[in-house]
Amino acid sequence: MIKDTKHFKEILENQKVQLEADLSGIGRRDPKNPNDWEATVTDLDVLPADENDVADMFEELEGNKALINALEEQLREVDEALTKIGTDKFGICEVCDKEIEDDRMDANPSAKTCKEHMN
Repeated sequence: MIKDTKHFKEILENQKVQLEADLSGIGRRDPKNPNDWEATVTDLDVLPADENDVADMFEELEGNKALINALEEQLREVDEALTKIGTDKFGICEVCDKEIEDDRMDANPSAKTCKEHMN
């Protein structure tokens, strides 16, 4: 089992805070599902008659949706890793059940697989 789970827990908790801050900057929590995020745009004060502004707003919204999807995935991985800490599953490859290499865990404490199975 991974030696210093306290160290990794601290890193993962900091990552979680940062990811949630990043998500808050481009979206908001879905009121119906607080574990889900919705993209927002910074300026909704656009007159419908200005086609360029409306187009810019939709482009920003689409970009924010893509970014939110990526950040949500990272947040899920961090949450899963935090759940595994303190169990015999943290730091263990989900494919081969071997311990994930130290340098891989240092680079990505939420890693699910060893180097051999990372793709």
